[in-house]
Amino acid sequence: MLAYLSKMAPANHRGKLNFIFYLMNTFGIFAANSINYGTSKSKSDKGWRTSLGLPAVPAFFITLGSLFLPDTPDSLINRGHNDAAKVVLRRIRDTLDIDQEYADLVTASEASQAVGKPWRDIFRREHIAHFKMAVVIPLFQQFTGTNAVTLYMSLLFRAIGFSDHMSLLYPMITTGLANIIGTLLAVFIVGRWDRRTLFLVGGIQMIVCQAVVGGLVTFSLGTTGVGTVSAGYASSVVVFICFYIVGNAYSWGSWGWLISGEIFPLEIRSAEQMIDVCVSMLCQFVIAQFFPTMVCLFKSGIFFFYAFFAIIMTTFIFLFMPEGENMEIEEMLLFWKERRFLRRSSLTRMF
Repeated sequence: MLAYLSKMAPANHRGKLNFIFYLMNTFGIFAANSINYGTSKSKSDKGWRTSLGLPAVPAFFITLGSLFLPDTPDSLINRGHNDAAKVVLRRIRDTLDIDQEYADLVTASEASQAVGKPWRDIFRREHIAHFKMAVVIPLFQQFTGTNAVTLYMSLLFRAIGFSDHMSLLYPMITTGLANIIGTLLAVFIVGRWDRRTLFLVGGIQMIVCQAVVGGLVTFSLGTTGVGTVSAGYASSVVVFICFYIVGNAYSWGSWGWLISGEIFPLEIRSAEQMIDVCVSMLCQFVIAQFFPTMVCLFKSGIFFFYAFFAIIMTTFIFLFMPEGENMEIEEMLLFWKERRFLRRSSLTRMF
């Protein structure tokens, strides 16, 4: 969906539309957590059946709505429907002056069609930086720890001493309201701060919050993870986890997918985005499978583990990430040609 939005949106509105998409996701998460909290009070099997069955409702409307979506202009041009592409451009731009953008899309389409084997060309020297970004960005995005904390929030709160009732209520607050607040905050500051700065500030905020949460849990439970947590420590943990999720919401959570779409040139974009999605799904699977085991092994050290990853990814952004605000997607190819970092690799000697 984000790839579709990136292709349809004008460069100066791409970020805003991305945030609207992410904001709707946060409302969905909050609604899902609220429903789960409400159905948990049911003493019959209707509770879990309701939680499992209700997702079919938005899925139906998504499927129905997709029938009315226009095709992207670049896809129409690639398939030889140039006149239809002009019609779509005029419709989505609400102007008749689309000649320059249309010419840019035609040029990019001709360049992409000249590439016969994108899965081979992504390993060439001129595209090796994109390949590395396609691997590193989704890996970092998953190893911020947000998905793991969200998925096992109830388990974490129960482990540090909350009751079963409160361990269901607090995840609704932290993952729901904190996500919404963080995304709304991003909407207000996105025009004032560039995207690279948001990554850096959000990364620093996540580092501090993870380290503080790890310190609080270690101080109260010790390295063995056995003991009780006072109400004051427990409340502090909830507060800093909320700040941590807010920091992720206005940085990696909302910008990770958009940045991936911006830095890939059209001729290899399909292959690169496939790699991006595969790496993201693989990392999600690994985290979902091994996070409970890691909690048992590391105890409170799991928070320091994710803080360490946040340090690595924030340093990476500071050193290597380009600023893509208001930059046309097709202009990114020129950007990478003018920069030599991340372009050296033994992979380039194989092709």
